[in-house]
Amino acid sequence: MAALNTTVAPTGTPPDRGVRAGRRPALRRDGRYASIFLAPSLVGLALFTLFPTAMALGISLFDWPVFGDRAFRGFGNYSHLLHDPVFRRVVLNTVLFVVLYVPLNVIVSLGLAVWLGPQIRGRQVFRVLFFIPVMTPMVANVMVWRLLFQPGGLIDGGLQSWFGIDAPNFLGSSNWAMPAIVAMSIWQGFGYNFLVFSAAIDQVPQSQLESAQIDGAGPLQRFRYITWPMITPSMFFATTLTLITSFQVFAQPFILTQGGPGVATQTIVMYVYNQGWQFLQMGLASAAGWVLFVIIMGITAIQFVGQKRWVNYDI
Repeated sequence: MAALNTTVAPTGTPPDRGVRAGRRPALRRDGRYASIFLAPSLVGLALFTLFPTAMALGISLFDWPVFGDRAFRGFGNYSHLLHDPVFRRVVLNTVLFVVLYVPLNVIVSLGLAVWLGPQIRGRQVFRVLFFIPVMTPMVANVMVWRLLFQPGGLIDGGLQSWFGIDAPNFLGSSNWAMPAIVAMSIWQGFGYNFLVFSAAIDQVPQSQLESAQIDGAGPLQRFRYITWPMITPSMFFATTLTLITSFQVFAQPFILTQGGPGVATQTIVMYVYNQGWQFLQMGLASAAGWVLFVIIMGITAIQFVGQKRWVNYDI
């Protein structure tokens, strides 16, 4: 008996093309819905971020006093900043703060995250305690540390009572003021990175760590070859955000030392504040703000380029 021919000749539109045609209205509809939901955020971004940034760039090209006539200066404000010894010192102060604060913050937060690993009971209590300074208003934290650092404060009184010696004038000495600000900032800010690293360490498979331990790997070897590669994305995220925020430091030196003694602890953001709201020179303040913006963008770009060599996303 001859086999029946069940082949059907193709007629009309191919099925896959018809499916794609049917999906197009749904995609357009979803796109409209997405635009509606994104509109408030985009409007806020344009009004409160993009527009002020563009205005600051324009103002930086003018001699723009708050009161009085305004005159176009071109890059005169930027030239003034380059030749201003106070601004150069301010940039060095900011870099010094970043160099001291970022590594110490990462070391403290990562060390505590490793110490309070998944095997530690009651670690949730420590997480809450370490995160309290992050949630506490910055002004309140700084005022408490100012009471600790000032002459006759807790540190000075403790040293006099126990050892009979006076503590250094932390806030009045150009040698001690910046380390005091860094110490206060680390206490206030390490809790955020601690949670980031702790969450990353929780994702490391315990089976791999146990297998390495059975094979004779010590704690340092397990951390170097297993834990570290798996937490490098979180490390990159934390270091990037910490670098950006450290360049924008303001409240700590402003409240603790007012930038003193002299300008020993004045930062770029403080310089912007002083030029804009004390000397009422908005053009110079905007130029300094744009210098800070370029510095942060440049360092962030370098980080994103360099992370390809040490961040592992495929593990």
